[in-house]
Amino acid sequence: MIRDIDIGLLRAFLAVVETGSITSAARLLNRTQAAVSQQIKRLEELLDTELFQREHKRVQLNDAGDRLVAKARRIVSLNDETWGMMTTPQHNGKVRLGIPSDIVSTYAPPILRRFAQAWPHVQVSLVCGDSNNLIERLDSGDVDLTLTTEPNCPARAECLTIDQLVWVSADDSDAATRSPLPLAIGSKRCRFRPVLLEALGRTGRDWRFVMEVTNEDATNAAVAAGLGVKAMLRNNIPAGLKILDEQSGLPPLPDFGINLYLPRAGGTQLANELANHIRADFAARFGTGYKLPTERPPSKRVPEVA
Repeated sequence: MIRDIDIGLLRAFLAVVETGSITSAARLLNRTQAAVSQQIKRLEELLDTELFQREHKRVQLNDAGDRLVAKARRIVSLNDETWGMMTTPQHNGKVRLGIPSDIVSTYAPPILRRFAQAWPHVQVSLVCGDSNNLIERLDSGDVDLTLTTEPNCPARAECLTIDQLVWVSADDSDAATRSPLPLAIGSKRCRFRPVLLEALGRTGRDWRFVMEVTNEDATNAAVAAGLGVKAMLRNNIPAGLKILDEQSGLPPLPDFGINLYLPRAGGTQLANELANHIRADFAARFGTGYKLPTERPPSKRVPEVA
């Protein structure tokens, strides 16, 4: 006998898959943790199979869950597309989002996926670059809003979260022990660059460049090959690279904020809608409390660097 699957149960399932925990999924869905747990239980009972392996507070898909993910995404996407087609005003515009290349793969996919579901007729264009360049492009009108990574939060910006800048190398690399220290680093406009060189200068550590380019794939490849070390935000470290702790002899690095900028004169409706989705995604990841829809929350700022 064929039975109907509740879309809400599939949406809860996908939220747990994307966030990795019931708690984070509850924040994302603006529900209680108990309600999301109950939805997952109902889905498992309906399908007569468990979907997750549960380890402490984290959950991982089992084989049955892996089989369901792609179908669940198609069903929920078709549901949202149909709902949007029938109920959403026919906005056919375009919004241009600036985002630093070092955080694009970590943060952009879920934000863009949910925005596309909510605004199916709006085209989103991604513009990647260093933070300085992205702010300049915002002020010149080349992008409609932008994210940045900065050691402070200027008055015009909104800090979405704070992350730790850390040294990384390949899992099996001895690059951190070499002298001079081999560095894979961004161009002269990279916000991380002066911070790293100042930290090394304070400790008297000699260094040399093995790469100078603002291209995350290129510097990651150089480090993964064992050619050198680099600095990254802790939440962005890919597989194959490891954090170098204080035992490596490298100096500690400061925290950086991920900031959101809109034009000084205010953003367009679509830019503001995308900004709301960005805020909601960061709130779900880091528990900052922002939910859709809501008025713009007060900014949380990283103290200005003197």
